[in-house]
Amino acid sequence: MTYLFLTYFGYFLLIINFVLYAKGFSKFGGAFKTYTSYLFLLVIVQMAMEIMTLLNILNLYLVHCYFIGQFILLGIFYRTLLQDSLQKKVVVIAMSIGLLVLVIQYGIEPDLFFKFNLLEIAITSLLVVFFALMYLYNMLTTEKKYYYITIGLVIYLLASTVLFLVGNLTLGLSDELKLMTWTLNAFFVVVNQLFILYEWKVSFRNKKEIPEEI
Repeated sequence: MTYLFLTYFGYFLLIINFVLYAKGFSKFGGAFKTYTSYLFLLVIVQMAMEIMTLLNILNLYLVHCYFIGQFILLGIFYRTLLQDSLQKKVVVIAMSIGLLVLVIQYGIEPDLFFKFNLLEIAITSLLVVFFALMYLYNMLTTEKKYYYITIGLVIYLLASTVLFLVGNLTLGLSDELKLMTWTLNAFFVVVNQLFILYEWKVSFRNKKEIPEEI
């Protein structure tokens, strides 16, 4: 019951956040557009997975769309926000290497497309955390722009990465333990969405426009 409540409350917050951010799509710069596109990806993937679950259709491959899509869009998001040219290059190089590793892995083991890919989860999530932490470090001496989004993202990605890895390792254990893992993940989804909502409230609700990022 708790799992279902958290899951659907997380969906509810996601839809609210997407609607709010979509309203500012043309007003708040390149990074904002990329982040709104990321929220749109989440909405589409979650809706598709729910529909396919109801129809008893295998939807595990959509998880790969989620992780890889999230990796690309959030990588672009932080590359846009970072001002230092070296840091921008680091993001591009890290993204390129990460995607190359996954392309090679799927080329060698194409059956992974229909399974949970632990390497994919680790690479895509932890590299985004690295980009976010690099941006947070810069904010020690600069304007705290997208601060709450970044804090929520770091908390969520670190927690969900651990939970996905543990969940995969506990497939042979009790249903109660597996349910606890998914419930905790749903909880951190809600936490992340609340950070996103708070970012909108403090940074965008009363602003008419912000300049484009370079």
